[in-house]
Amino acid sequence: MPPTSTDLLQGTLDLLVLQTLSLEPMHGWGVAQRIQQVSNDALQIGQGSLYPALYRLEYKGWIKSEWGNSENNRRAKFYRLTAAGRKQLEHELRTWDRLSSAIGLVLGRVPEASR
Repeated sequence: MPPTSTDLLQGTLDLLVLQTLSLEPMHGWGVAQRIQQVSNDALQIGQGSLYPALYRLEYKGWIKSEWGNSENNRRAKFYRLTAAGRKQLEHELRTWDRLSSAIGLVLGRVPEASR
């Protein structure tokens, strides 16, 4: 069965990118590959969404970029999380937890132990 397109809630892509870069610095294609791999191919981030998100996060000071060589020895821009980005990631994770819990309640998907 071919992968289906998944529309992400606004802001979710930023959270995914920040979380991915919290592990280690990586180039844009690496970020997209990691998200796809960790999500078992459920999330596929296209360049048209990923690179504007990276630029937006860099503009906000949450990530920083520098040029380097990729594993293929090609020049690539590598992104890393800043201290402000780590703070923002923690905020985004708390927001995500509240939102997903609220949605779970509406859908009746909250585990019995939580009721």
